[in-house]
Amino acid sequence: METLAANLRWSWHPATRAIFAEVDPDVWEAVHHDPTQLLGEVTNERLAQLAADTDFCTRLRAVADDLDQYLREPQWYQYLPEEPERTLPQSIAYFSAEYGLTAALPQYSGGLGILAGDHLKSASDLGVPIIGVGLLYRHGYFSQSLSPEGWQLEHYPEIDPRGLPMTLLAETNGDPVGIVLDLPEGRQFIAHVWVVSVGRVPLLLLDACQERNEPELRSVTDRLYGGGTEHRLRQELLLGVGGVRALRSYCALTGHPEPEVFHMNEGHAGFLGLERVREYVDVEGLTFDQALELTRAGTVFTTHTPVPAGIDRFPRDLVEHHFTGTGAAASLPADRVMALGTETYEDGDPAVFNMAVMGMRLSQSVNGVSTLHGQVSREMFHGLWPDFDPIEVPITAVTNGVHARTWVAEEAQELADRMIDDVTELADIEGWRKITGASDRELWEMRRLLRERLIADARKRLRRSWKQRGATEAELGWIDDVLDPDILTVGFARRVPSYKRLTLMLRDRERLKSLLLHPERPIQIVIAGKAHPADEGGKRLIQEVVRFADDPEVRHRIVFLPDYDMALARAMVQGSDVWLNNPLRPLEACGTSGMKVALNGGLNLSVRDGWWDEWFDGSNGWAIPTADGVAEPDRRDSLEAAALYELIEEQVTGQFYDRDKAGLPKRWLEMVKHTLVSLGPKVLASRMVRDYVNELYRPAAVSARLLTRDGLAADRDFAAWKQRVRRAWPGVRIEHVEVVDMEEPPQAGGEITVRTTLVLGDLTPEDVRVEAVLGRVDEEESILSPTFSELSPVRGKTSQGPLTRYQGSIPLARAGRCGYTVRVVPKHPLLTNPAEMGLAVVPGPPPGMGDGMVLR
Repeated sequence: METLAANLRWSWHPATRAIFAEVDPDVWEAVHHDPTQLLGEVTNERLAQLAADTDFCTRLRAVADDLDQYLREPQWYQYLPEEPERTLPQSIAYFSAEYGLTAALPQYSGGLGILAGDHLKSASDLGVPIIGVGLLYRHGYFSQSLSPEGWQLEHYPEIDPRGLPMTLLAETNGDPVGIVLDLPEGRQFIAHVWVVSVGRVPLLLLDACQERNEPELRSVTDRLYGGGTEHRLRQELLLGVGGVRALRSYCALTGHPEPEVFHMNEGHAGFLGLERVREYVDVEGLTFDQALELTRAGTVFTTHTPVPAGIDRFPRDLVEHHFTGTGAAASLPADRVMALGTETYEDGDPAVFNMAVMGMRLSQSVNGVSTLHGQVSREMFHGLWPDFDPIEVPITAVTNGVHARTWVAEEAQELADRMIDDVTELADIEGWRKITGASDRELWEMRRLLRERLIADARKRLRRSWKQRGATEAELGWIDDVLDPDILTVGFARRVPSYKRLTLMLRDRERLKSLLLHPERPIQIVIAGKAHPADEGGKRLIQEVVRFADDPEVRHRIVFLPDYDMALARAMVQGSDVWLNNPLRPLEACGTSGMKVALNGGLNLSVRDGWWDEWFDGSNGWAIPTADGVAEPDRRDSLEAAALYELIEEQVTGQFYDRDKAGLPKRWLEMVKHTLVSLGPKVLASRMVRDYVNELYRPAAVSARLLTRDGLAADRDFAAWKQRVRRAWPGVRIEHVEVVDMEEPPQAGGEITVRTTLVLGDLTPEDVRVEAVLGRVDEEESILSPTFSELSPVRGKTSQGPLTRYQGSIPLARAGRCGYTVRVVPKHPLLTNPAEMGLAVVPGPPPGMGDGMVLR
């Protein structure tokens, strides 16, 4: 049983949890379903009884054997073909500042951490050889309660790692592994490494709370996103630099393959790139530029924020102080380090060090977390590639997904298991169609059961909250009638920054009350969320909601439940009929709670932002109309709130309460089934991880291996080529551009011939790609939705000096007024994208094709 408790697979394996629940049901509930605490609380007498229970021991052995089989058997990744151009990395390092794995291990604040936890779990299920790296926060994020006035209060209970499912990484002599980091003025601090088993995936958590450290430095890993600026910088240095060193120790001690690919989950982990550069310089003897190329080749960076305020930006002089003087690595010149994180672009602030910018400059591949977020990110970071249109900025997207076994109710999992033979069928629509073969009655009864369970949990939490606020038991009899298992239940649970608009539902309070108290079609709302401890505005929003929910007129229909964590999130996404999400578009990077609701048979009522913009199809929920063109925030909120009320009044409640003769909401259940089929295969984290493997990890491994050929000769040559091109680039210019051999009038389906004359200076035609750019033009003669066609060199000389002519035929795919220009970009077999170096030459404003180029 200790073996089972030590591997977090129990958190998503119902049979294992059932075994622990049987040990002592009362203790199991008291410890909030934490197996480690359970084994510490259960009596020896009870364990002796279980040891003598042959039936229990048989079931226990079956669960233990199942775990052993799960850890050993090949999975999806092991069956992937090894192809020369699609290398499978032997190991992938995944760095994140937070991980949401289970409520028993509170190392997360919100979506970033929950996504990281689901990433590791799905990688484990698929057999992807990932190693997670993070920090162990002795006080987690924070526990939330409410004052009598409804103001958020924060508490920081201390976590004892010895009572958690983790082990200390030790040297062969039994001493704890010590990861040492140098600080300015010759100071040092040390961190130990705790190893958490997440199924097949090891997660390394660094812990600075050690007696050998000064008191100030022991607190480096005290709280998630806590402390002042220098405190946060030290945390991120420990995560990045210390994390790489912890990886090296772990691999050396366990024989685990060294990672070939490094994945930064947001900019908090950006310093890992600098540590890898240092390793290549100090160990392999590379120059800084050579080490930078090798580091970039195997690094993936994921950005999760659509707003600049969400990025960690440190004072430049503070970061520079940590990379100069005593303790600084000679192989990391401060000027080169600072250049990586400096905002050297229009509207950038040269006085700050931007962690996301550094992460991107240290990575070959960058991605957002939904298609829309990828587009927003290309606009947001366009300044890093100023010579390219935003659409060409090399930031792609892998839309997030959720780990179904963690978030889907056991009843729903059992229903699915009855309808399909193999869990791998859930990767395709046909498998989900089989699930929707369940009867309407069975599906509806399951939904009522989950709603009832949420209500029971909400009443317990609400009673506890009111007592913390000072109420006596005698005053709380009304809580027994809070919420109703037969009323349409709306869930809303988020972090509480202003853009998520927690209080949009309160915009017209009388109208909201009419929805809550409707005599025939009422709704009820369950709300949860935390504001950052330093966010006074977010706390005021929570207080506003709490005060409304305290009103005796409506308090049986709307509740705010404090201390939003994974356990509460599970209850809410499983029990909610409708998930409300109304961020200020397009400021939601992805948002995954609605995905979890959909997998549990709920429906989404959401602004078309994040993943919902991508996968809403008109029948799998409802899209809240947005007033995107309205600049005045107050008016925009009013318009969108009115649209929300109207949707609930005219569509949502009607379909929920419109019943057939059997008492079933037929249209509602049709939408639920359509939602499962249309979204089921897409919203799974297994799909997400497969996308990362195929679209990012494999290409990164290929690039890294190509650079290591011939004893790193390829890397040295590539770095030298880049340096040569950058030096020579100012000498490249376009002398002349013309269109020849053009039909009059030009026709769609025909072609034009573009000819240009260039000066390449110290470069050769092999160093560049010359492209004709063709597309429709706007009123300002800017080319829109351009297409690029490579031109071929025609060598020649004139009396004006060495010139190179290029020429090519360009197909005309569309009718209408078009524009053309020519562009020169660097070209090399190891470049992964034309914009990789951020260099491009154009002849100036694109020449319009004029009246003669109107295609009819």
